Amino acid sequence: MAWNEPGKNDKDPWGRQKNSGSDLDALLKDFQKFFKDVFNSNIGGNNTEPPSKKNISFLVSIIFAIYLLSGIYIVDDGERGVVLQFGKFNEITLPGPHWIPRVIQTVEIVDVAKIRSVQQKAVMLTEDENIVSINFAIQYDIKDASNYIFNLREPDITLRQAGESAIREVLGKNSMDFIITEGREEIASRTKLLLQSVLDSYISGINVQTVNILEAQPPEQVQDAFSDAIKAREDEQRFINEAEAYRNEIIPLARGKAKQIIEESKAYKVKLINSAEGEASRFKQLYKEYQKAPEVTRERLYLEAVESVLENSSKVMIDIDGGNNLMYLPLDKIISSTPQQTNKPQRYGSESADSLSDKIESNKDSFNLRKRDLYNE
Repeated sequence: MAWNEPGKNDKDPWGRQKNSGSDLDALLKDFQKFFKDVFNSNIGGNNTEPPSKKNISFLVSIIFAIYLLSGIYIVDDGERGVVLQFGKFNEITLPGPHWIPRVIQTVEIVDVAKIRSVQQKAVMLTEDENIVSINFAIQYDIKDASNYIFNLREPDITLRQAGESAIREVLGKNSMDFIITEGREEIASRTKLLLQSVLDSYISGINVQTVNILEAQPPEQVQDAFSDAIKAREDEQRFINEAEAYRNEIIPLARGKAKQIIEESKAYKVKLINSAEGEASRFKQLYKEYQKAPEVTRERLYLEAVESVLENSSKVMIDIDGGNNLMYLPLDKIISSTPQQTNKPQRYGSESADSLSDKIESNKDSFNLRKRDLYNE
């Protein structure tokens, strides 16, 4: 490829304008003027003698000095000089002044510290067979100046094509939702690694700094529908968050209530056990007393039973000879009196005499049956 093509403004492939040619032309013009002056001075004076050796030596010295000066070049900081000898790579020079023998060697200055950037936009296919429009930028610098010069004809074009191929492969392994939402950083990172691997296989001398996903969205034709889908997804996430918040609130309350019920059940269990053990202990003690004095114990049980039945009723107990108990009830006073209604004490006073007598007889019969059982034991 020609380095100075038409329409390129005399720029080489690395974007530098060569100004050294104009300086050399000026020196050559000065040399030609001096040469004409020297020979015209001899010819114009009707002097047919050839130029003196002194003048020739002077001219040769000037030419040699110009040649030496033309070989001096300076490499600035952040640059590298690629020296070519008869068009073949010779060496790389570091920052500082250097000299090369012109005609035999040439030098190309490459800025290796400059961060370059290329941008590309394309429409690509995703893993779930959707189309996504993506715009990305690649930033890079030069890590090997000689490889950058000799192995790439059009570095920017090569980088765009390699970058598009790499990101197309990465997008083809991911879904559209992942690409346009939270997956941009991961896609950029994977694209950078893949792109660097491709460029290294080219021996390009390029070091990829970053790959930035500038834009990733569905095509304009389906943008509205996709926006609705995103809104629905956001609503779904909002409902999930609300449900989780309610769960986090209600579960501790339910656990506390369950623990409270368990503790109450344990307390009730202990209470029942203690009550049952107390009743059992009381009957055991009563049985021991009954074995010691059966008559006294039976009499005491009888009196306790009568007291339990008639403790809230108005009554008169008459003990007569013969062992039978006769109960006298003042019915005239019970009927004539109108006591204040209460829950328990006035229950029997409000009934008729016949019903009250029937209850007393029933209680007495049940107690006699109990006494009979005790005697049988």
